[in-house]
Amino acid sequence: MASHEDQTEYRQTPYAPPPGATQVLLVRHGASEPARPGRPFPLVDGHGDPELAPEGREQAERVGERLSKVRLDAVYVTSLRRTAQTVAPLVRLTGIEPRAEKDLREVRLGEWEGGLFRRMIHENGPIAQRFWAEERWDVIPGGEPTEVFAARVRGAIDRIAAAHPDGRVAVFTHGGVIAQALAMASRSRPFAFLGADNGSISQLVVIGGLWSVRGFNDTAHLDSGLGAGFTPLS
Repeated sequence: MASHEDQTEYRQTPYAPPPGATQVLLVRHGASEPARPGRPFPLVDGHGDPELAPEGREQAERVGERLSKVRLDAVYVTSLRRTAQTVAPLVRLTGIEPRAEKDLREVRLGEWEGGLFRRMIHENGPIAQRFWAEERWDVIPGGEPTEVFAARVRGAIDRIAAAHPDGRVAVFTHGGVIAQALAMASRSRPFAFLGADNGSISQLVVIGGLWSVRGFNDTAHLDSGLGAGFTPLS
């Protein structure tokens, strides 16, 4: 006769955040207006502050439709208007009022602010080549020191997580911030996650000082709306 121990089974189970953890959905803002020579973006506290382009507003609608179907305990934006414009459809659908977290604004680009960054990267001059080789924002003249940027991103996310234990929050932020957060969580190269698509959703699980990556650059809602390609957020 088989013993009780012989009949014991240890099955694989779906992931569940540990007790007290916070699920942080990092949403990159929709595509912003193009940079044009001689027409720099306005600055807010030294940061370029473009509006959303028409395609960015469509991306914002898709993000709002998707996240309106997910339980959210809070929504955060930065001090730059492209995040406020991206969250607007979600606010309209759910009535959740966004909270501002200034420290999750985009990395400071120094002399390349106001849209010049796009041109300099496109032209791929010596400084742009150093930027990619060294993976440091402060290669750009006047750019934010990497250590300073990392500290403010970590501090902001830790504050948000501490305010919402066992909760899920959506943070509408910027590509550089998402890259920094996921690099710290995964202990990867600084720019390993640089390039999240506009309107994409990435996921962190945060508990205490421990961060885990649960997803990067989810664009199911952009690629195929909410049809067959839609993947529910866990």
